[in-house]
Amino acid sequence: MYKILIADDHPLFREAITNVIESGFPEAETFETEDLESALELAQQHDDLDLVLLDLNMPGMNGLNGLISLRNEAPTIPVVIVSAEDDKQIVLQAITCGAVGFISKSSPRAQMTEALQQILDGNVYLPSDIIRQTEQDSNRRNRRSNEHPQIAPELLSSLTRRQLLVLERMAKGESNKQIAYNLHIAETTVKAHVSAILRKLGVHNRVQAILSASDIDFAQYLRR
Repeated sequence: MYKILIADDHPLFREAITNVIESGFPEAETFETEDLESALELAQQHDDLDLVLLDLNMPGMNGLNGLISLRNEAPTIPVVIVSAEDDKQIVLQAITCGAVGFISKSSPRAQMTEALQQILDGNVYLPSDIIRQTEQDSNRRNRRSNEHPQIAPELLSSLTRRQLLVLERMAKGESNKQIAYNLHIAETTVKAHVSAILRKLGVHNRVQAILSASDIDFAQYLRR
């Protein structure tokens, strides 16, 4: 049975996400709060929480500082940002600050349920539509490149074709289970490919690989 804290200052959204949880995870127990202070208190009282769904703009948050505070106070509890924001940089910054996922409030019910399942299964969830956003502003692109350096071509060339296909789907925000289904391979094989990819690219975790690979032209490397 999952224990999930919904931290959001909008009663209607709390009700909506509670309905999503009750429908997709009937045995889950939910808690509700409407500001960061009470979210911190509840997280400390219930250190066995499986997940915190955190609104980015509720009272006390001060942007991503609230996420950092919650991660510091309750480092063992996974936190997912649930927000109306749809800017790619905010999503990536939230992951960099310790969130294990980012769910858009405009997501369809089925997509929210799938996202929650991925996260509860131990995966990172990134909204693929936002991650695929392109940057028209060259200055913004350059600034992002400085924050998240692109992978060197020689490192990408060291990946096998299958590893490139797995990395391409990782960059789209797919879970290991989705990748296995789409590539018609076992999930354990996907995990082995992911480990090899991280080692070859010299990154420490899946999120770093996704950040670095988000703008790669995979077709260029897959043509070889």
